[in-house]
Amino acid sequence: MHGNNTARFTRAAMLSVTSGLPGTVTTSAQIQEQLAEVLDRLRLPRTLLERVAGVLERRTWSPDEDMYSGTIDAANRALAHADVNPEEIDLLINTSVSRPHLEPSVAARLHHGLGLPSSALNFDVTNACLGFVNGMSLAASMIETGQIRHALVVAGENAADVHAATIQRLLNAHPSRDELMQEFATLTLGSGAAATVIGASEDHPGSHRLLGGVTRAATQFHDLCVGSADGMFTDAAGLLKGGLDLVVSAWREAEPEWRWSKADRFVTHQVSRAHTDAITDAIDLDPARVPTTYANLGNVGPASLPITLAAEQESLHPGDRVVLMGVGSGLNTALMEIIW
Repeated sequence: MHGNNTARFTRAAMLSVTSGLPGTVTTSAQIQEQLAEVLDRLRLPRTLLERVAGVLERRTWSPDEDMYSGTIDAANRALAHADVNPEEIDLLINTSVSRPHLEPSVAARLHHGLGLPSSALNFDVTNACLGFVNGMSLAASMIETGQIRHALVVAGENAADVHAATIQRLLNAHPSRDELMQEFATLTLGSGAAATVIGASEDHPGSHRLLGGVTRAATQFHDLCVGSADGMFTDAAGLLKGGLDLVVSAWREAEPEWRWSKADRFVTHQVSRAHTDAITDAIDLDPARVPTTYANLGNVGPASLPITLAAEQESLHPGDRVVLMGVGSGLNTALMEIIW
Protein backbone atom coordinates (compact mmCIF):
# COMPACT_ATOMS: atom_id res chain seq x y z
CA MET A 1 0.00 0.00 0.00
CA HIS A 2 1.08 3.57 -0.66
CA GLY A 3 0.25 6.88 0.96
CA ASN A 4 0.63 9.05 4.03
CA ASN A 5 -0.50 8.52 7.59
CA THR A 6 -2.14 11.74 8.83
CA ALA A 7 -2.62 13.07 12.38
CA ARG A 8 -4.35 16.26 13.52
CA PHE A 9 -4.16 17.84 16.97
CA THR A 10 -6.55 20.34 18.53
CA ARG A 11 -5.12 20.86 22.05
CA ALA A 12 -1.38 20.12 21.97
CA ALA A 13 1.16 22.94 21.97
CA MET A 14 4.91 23.47 22.17
CA LEU A 15 5.65 25.55 25.25
CA SER A 16 9.42 25.84 24.79
CA VAL A 17 12.35 24.42 22.85
CA THR A 18 16.01 24.59 23.86
CA SER A 19 19.36 23.29 22.70
CA GLY A 20 22.48 22.19 24.56
CA LEU A 21 25.73 22.67 22.65
CA PRO A 22 28.93 20.99 23.90
CA GLY A 23 31.85 23.18 24.88
CA THR A 24 34.48 21.81 22.50
CA VAL A 25 34.64 22.52 18.76
CA THR A 26 36.13 19.82 16.53
CA THR A 27 36.84 21.06 13.02
CA SER A 28 36.70 19.03 9.85
CA ALA A 29 40.32 20.06 9.30
CA GLN A 30 41.28 18.27 12.53
CA ILE A 31 39.52 15.06 11.49
CA GLN A 32 41.01 15.18 8.00
CA GLU A 33 44.48 15.72 9.46
CA GLN A 34 44.06 12.48 11.42
CA LEU A 35 43.11 10.76 8.17
CA ALA A 36 45.81 12.46 6.11
CA GLU A 37 47.64 9.29 5.09
CA VAL A 38 44.38 7.66 3.94
CA LEU A 39 43.23 10.71 1.97
CA ASP A 40 46.67 11.18 0.39
CA ARG A 41 46.92 7.51 -0.62
CA LEU A 42 43.48 7.69 -2.26
CA ARG A 43 44.34 11.05 -3.85
CA LEU A 44 41.43 12.74 -2.14
CA PRO A 45 41.57 16.37 -0.94
CA ARG A 46 42.11 17.12 2.73
CA THR A 47 39.02 19.32 2.49
CA LEU A 48 36.67 16.44 1.62
CA LEU A 49 34.18 17.06 4.45
CA GLU A 50 33.86 20.75 3.62
CA ARG A 51 33.59 20.19 -0.14
CA VAL A 52 31.18 17.25 -0.17
CA ALA A 53 29.04 17.81 2.93
CA GLY A 54 29.56 21.49 3.68
CA VAL A 55 30.45 20.60 7.29
CA LEU A 56 33.17 22.88 8.65
CA GLU A 57 33.02 21.81 12.30
CA ARG A 58 30.97 20.02 14.91
CA ARG A 59 30.72 20.05 18.71
CA THR A 60 32.24 17.52 21.12
CA TRP A 61 31.45 17.13 24.81
CA SER A 62 34.22 18.55 26.99
CA PRO A 63 35.77 16.47 29.83
CA ASP A 64 33.44 18.00 32.43
CA GLU A 65 30.23 17.30 30.46
CA ASP A 66 28.52 14.47 28.59
CA MET A 67 25.29 13.65 26.76
CA TYR A 68 23.47 13.14 30.07
CA SER A 69 24.46 16.42 31.69
CA GLY A 70 23.91 18.26 28.40
CA THR A 71 20.41 16.80 28.00
CA ILE A 72 19.47 17.47 31.62
CA ASP A 73 20.65 21.08 31.28
CA ALA A 74 18.65 21.59 28.07
CA ALA A 75 15.57 20.02 29.69
CA ASN A 76 15.83 22.18 32.81
CA ARG A 77 16.04 25.30 30.68
CA ALA A 78 13.07 24.13 28.62
CA LEU A 79 11.06 23.70 31.83
CA ALA A 80 12.06 27.16 33.05
CA HIS A 81 11.15 28.80 29.74
CA ALA A 82 7.79 27.00 29.74
CA ASP A 83 7.15 27.99 33.39
CA VAL A 84 6.50 24.33 34.19
CA ASN A 85 7.85 22.67 37.33
CA PRO A 86 9.47 19.20 37.19
CA GLU A 87 6.68 17.76 39.37
CA GLU A 88 4.16 18.79 36.69
CA ILE A 89 5.73 16.53 34.06
CA ASP A 90 3.63 13.44 33.34
CA LEU A 91 5.79 11.98 30.55
CA LEU A 92 9.47 11.95 29.58
CA ILE A 93 10.42 10.62 26.15
CA ASN A 94 14.09 10.27 25.28
CA THR A 95 14.66 10.04 21.52
CA SER A 96 18.45 9.73 21.34
CA VAL A 97 20.29 7.41 19.00
CA SER A 98 23.28 7.44 21.36
CA ARG A 99 23.07 4.93 24.21
CA PRO A 100 25.98 3.62 26.29
CA HIS A 101 24.06 0.41 27.14
CA LEU A 102 21.01 -1.56 26.06
CA GLU A 103 19.26 -1.33 29.41
CA PRO A 104 18.00 0.45 31.35
CA SER A 105 16.60 3.10 29.07
CA VAL A 106 18.44 6.40 28.77
CA ALA A 107 15.16 7.96 29.91
CA ALA A 108 15.50 6.31 33.33
CA ARG A 109 18.76 8.12 34.11
CA LEU A 110 17.39 11.40 32.77
CA HIS A 111 14.19 11.00 34.82
CA HIS A 112 16.31 10.68 37.97
CA GLY A 113 18.65 13.52 37.02
CA LEU A 114 15.72 15.86 36.40
CA GLY A 115 14.02 14.98 39.67
CA LEU A 116 10.75 14.05 37.97
CA PRO A 117 7.93 12.53 40.05
CA SER A 118 7.43 8.78 40.28
CA SER A 119 4.10 9.24 38.47
CA ALA A 120 5.89 10.43 35.31
CA LEU A 121 6.04 7.82 32.56
CA ASN A 122 9.52 7.55 31.06
CA PHE A 123 10.87 5.57 28.11
CA ASP A 124 12.97 5.76 24.97
CA VAL A 125 11.59 6.12 21.45
CA THR A 126 14.22 5.45 18.81
CA ASN A 127 13.73 5.89 15.09
CA ALA A 128 17.12 7.04 13.82
CA CYS A 129 17.17 10.78 13.10
CA LEU A 130 13.37 10.97 13.07
CA GLY A 131 12.96 10.11 16.76
CA PHE A 132 12.42 13.63 18.12
CA VAL A 133 9.53 14.43 15.80
CA ASN A 134 8.00 11.00 16.55
CA GLY A 135 8.35 11.73 20.26
CA MET A 136 6.59 15.08 19.87
CA SER A 137 3.74 13.43 17.98
CA LEU A 138 3.35 10.71 20.62
CA ALA A 139 3.31 13.28 23.43
CA ALA A 140 0.76 15.40 21.54
CA SER A 141 -1.48 12.37 21.02
CA MET A 142 -1.44 11.60 24.76
CA ILE A 143 -2.32 15.22 25.55
CA GLU A 144 -5.21 15.05 23.07
CA THR A 145 -6.70 12.06 24.92
CA GLY A 146 -6.29 13.70 28.32
CA GLN A 147 -3.91 11.02 29.57
CA ILE A 148 -1.22 13.62 30.37
CA ARG A 149 -0.96 17.39 30.78
CA HIS A 150 2.76 18.01 30.24
CA ALA A 151 5.52 16.10 28.47
CA LEU A 152 9.25 16.52 28.05
CA VAL A 153 10.76 15.26 24.79
CA VAL A 154 14.56 15.20 24.74
CA ALA A 155 17.55 13.96 22.75
CA GLY A 156 21.24 13.92 23.61
CA GLU A 157 23.87 12.69 21.18
CA ASN A 158 27.54 11.76 21.56
CA ALA A 159 29.46 11.29 18.30
CA ALA A 160 32.96 11.19 19.78
CA ASP A 161 33.14 7.42 20.31
CA VAL A 162 31.94 6.50 16.83
CA HIS A 163 34.33 9.11 15.37
CA ALA A 164 37.28 7.53 17.16
CA ALA A 165 36.32 3.99 16.16
CA THR A 166 35.81 4.99 12.52
CA ILE A 167 39.08 6.92 12.24
CA GLN A 168 41.04 4.05 13.79
CA ARG A 169 39.41 1.51 11.46
CA LEU A 170 40.13 3.61 8.38
CA LEU A 171 43.77 4.02 9.40
CA ASN A 172 44.20 0.28 9.94
CA ALA A 173 42.15 -1.13 7.06
CA HIS A 174 43.71 0.60 4.01
CA PRO A 175 40.25 1.25 2.53
CA SER A 176 39.40 1.81 -1.11
CA ARG A 177 37.64 5.01 -2.14
CA ASP A 178 34.28 3.22 -2.06
CA GLU A 179 34.97 1.83 1.41
CA LEU A 180 35.97 5.26 2.69
CA MET A 181 32.84 6.86 1.28
CA GLN A 182 30.66 4.21 2.95
CA GLU A 183 31.89 5.60 6.28
CA PHE A 184 32.04 9.23 5.21
CA ALA A 185 28.69 10.17 6.78
CA THR A 186 29.97 9.10 10.21
CA LEU A 187 32.56 11.87 10.08
CA THR A 188 29.82 14.50 9.61
CA LEU A 189 28.13 13.59 12.90
CA GLY A 190 28.16 16.03 15.81
CA SER A 191 27.27 15.96 19.50
CA GLY A 192 24.57 18.01 21.18
CA ALA A 193 21.24 17.97 23.00
CA ALA A 194 17.73 19.40 22.69
CA ALA A 195 14.52 19.49 24.70
CA THR A 196 10.94 20.64 24.29
CA VAL A 197 8.00 20.88 26.66
CA ILE A 198 4.65 19.90 25.18
CA GLY A 199 1.45 20.86 27.00
CA ALA A 200 -2.25 21.53 26.61
CA SER A 201 -2.81 24.81 24.76
CA GLU A 202 -5.76 25.83 26.93
CA ASP A 203 -3.47 25.88 29.97
CA HIS A 204 -0.80 28.00 28.27
CA PRO A 205 -2.00 31.07 26.35
CA GLY A 206 0.56 32.22 23.82
CA SER A 207 2.04 28.74 23.30
CA HIS A 208 2.80 27.34 19.86
CA ARG A 209 0.01 25.08 18.58
CA LEU A 210 0.90 21.70 17.08
CA LEU A 211 -1.54 21.23 14.21
CA GLY A 212 -0.40 17.73 13.26
CA GLY A 213 1.13 16.37 10.11
CA VAL A 214 1.93 13.28 8.10
CA THR A 215 4.31 10.34 8.17
CA ARG A 216 5.37 8.00 5.39
CA ALA A 217 7.58 4.91 5.21
CA ALA A 218 9.83 3.47 2.52
CA THR A 219 11.27 0.55 4.45
CA GLN A 220 12.49 -1.22 1.33
CA PHE A 221 15.52 1.03 1.95
CA HIS A 222 16.18 -0.21 5.49
CA ASP A 223 19.74 -1.28 4.64
CA LEU A 224 20.97 1.96 3.02
CA CYS A 225 22.31 3.35 6.32
CA VAL A 226 23.15 0.94 9.12
CA GLY A 227 24.85 2.22 12.25
CA SER A 228 26.08 1.00 15.61
CA ALA A 229 28.42 2.22 18.33
CA ASP A 230 31.35 1.04 16.18
CA GLY A 231 30.45 2.79 12.94
CA MET A 232 27.85 3.87 10.43
CA PHE A 233 27.89 2.44 6.91
CA THR A 234 25.96 4.32 4.25
CA ASP A 235 25.11 4.07 0.59
CA ALA A 236 25.24 7.85 0.23
CA ALA A 237 23.85 8.08 -3.30
CA GLY A 238 21.07 5.58 -2.61
CA LEU A 239 20.19 7.27 0.67
CA LEU A 240 19.97 10.69 -0.95
CA LYS A 241 17.74 9.45 -3.78
CA GLY A 242 15.54 7.26 -1.57
CA GLY A 243 15.13 9.94 1.08
CA LEU A 244 14.40 12.64 -1.47
CA ASP A 245 11.78 10.52 -3.24
CA LEU A 246 10.15 9.72 0.12
CA VAL A 247 9.95 13.34 1.30
CA VAL A 248 8.70 14.58 -2.08
CA SER A 249 6.01 11.86 -2.21
CA ALA A 250 4.80 12.72 1.30
CA TRP A 251 4.83 16.44 0.52
CA ARG A 252 2.90 16.16 -2.74
CA GLU A 253 0.16 14.00 -1.26
CA ALA A 254 -0.19 16.32 1.75
CA GLU A 255 -0.01 19.64 -0.12
CA PRO A 256 -3.65 19.90 -1.30
CA GLU A 257 -4.84 19.57 2.31
CA TRP A 258 -2.07 21.28 4.29
CA ARG A 259 -0.84 23.95 1.83
CA TRP A 260 2.65 23.81 3.31
CA SER A 261 4.15 25.62 0.33
CA LYS A 262 2.71 28.81 1.88
CA ALA A 263 4.45 28.28 5.24
CA ASP A 264 6.83 30.85 6.69
CA ARG A 265 9.69 28.56 7.81
CA PHE A 266 10.86 25.02 7.00
CA VAL A 267 13.03 23.41 9.68
CA THR A 268 14.65 20.29 8.27
CA HIS A 269 16.82 17.53 9.65
CA GLN A 270 20.43 18.61 9.14
CA VAL A 271 22.45 16.11 7.07
CA SER A 272 24.59 18.02 4.61
CA ARG A 273 24.57 20.75 1.98
CA ALA A 274 23.70 18.23 -0.74
CA HIS A 275 20.65 16.89 1.12
CA THR A 276 19.34 20.34 2.05
CA ASP A 277 19.80 21.72 -1.46
CA ALA A 278 18.17 18.65 -3.02
CA ILE A 279 15.02 18.89 -0.88
CA THR A 280 14.81 22.67 -1.28
CA ASP A 281 15.03 22.36 -5.06
CA ALA A 282 12.71 19.35 -5.38
CA ILE A 283 9.73 20.98 -3.66
CA ASP A 284 10.61 24.52 -4.73
CA LEU A 285 11.21 26.07 -1.31
CA ASP A 286 12.65 29.53 -0.80
CA PRO A 287 16.17 28.85 0.59
CA ALA A 288 15.82 31.94 2.80
CA ARG A 289 13.04 30.09 4.66
CA VAL A 290 15.16 26.95 5.22
CA PRO A 291 17.60 27.63 8.08
CA THR A 292 20.68 25.42 8.36
CA THR A 293 23.06 24.47 11.17
CA TYR A 294 25.00 21.57 9.60
CA ALA A 295 27.98 23.75 8.64
CA ASN A 296 28.92 24.44 12.25
CA LEU A 297 27.23 21.58 14.12
CA GLY A 298 27.24 18.70 11.66
CA ASN A 299 24.49 16.08 11.79
CA VAL A 300 23.43 15.82 15.46
CA GLY A 301 21.03 12.94 14.77
CA PRO A 302 17.49 13.42 16.11
CA ALA A 303 18.65 16.51 18.04
CA SER A 304 19.52 18.34 14.79
CA LEU A 305 16.00 19.47 13.94
CA PRO A 306 15.06 20.85 17.40
CA ILE A 307 18.51 22.46 17.75
CA THR A 308 17.86 24.28 14.47
CA LEU A 309 14.35 25.27 15.59
CA ALA A 310 15.71 26.56 18.91
CA ALA A 311 18.25 28.70 17.06
CA GLU A 312 15.53 30.07 14.78
CA GLN A 313 12.82 30.84 17.34
CA GLU A 314 13.86 34.42 18.07
CA SER A 315 13.18 35.35 14.44
CA LEU A 316 9.69 33.80 14.42
CA HIS A 317 6.53 35.84 14.98
CA PRO A 318 3.14 34.88 16.44
CA GLY A 319 1.05 33.24 13.76
CA ASP A 320 4.01 32.09 11.63
CA ARG A 321 3.54 28.66 10.09
CA VAL A 322 6.53 26.44 10.80
CA VAL A 323 6.90 23.06 9.09
CA LEU A 324 9.20 20.49 10.65
CA MET A 325 10.62 18.14 8.02
CA GLY A 326 12.32 15.04 9.40
CA VAL A 327 13.74 11.99 7.70
CA GLY A 328 15.55 9.04 9.20
CA SER A 329 17.28 5.84 8.19
CA GLY A 330 14.79 3.10 7.62
CA LEU A 331 13.60 5.06 5.59
CA ASN A 332 10.89 7.09 7.32
CA THR A 333 9.79 10.71 7.10
CA ALA A 334 7.55 12.97 9.18
CA LEU A 335 6.23 16.46 8.41
CA MET A 336 4.63 18.43 11.25
CA GLU A 337 3.17 21.94 11.35
CA ILE A 338 3.42 24.37 14.26
CA ILE A 339 1.56 27.67 14.45
CA TRP A 340 4.01 29.94 16.22
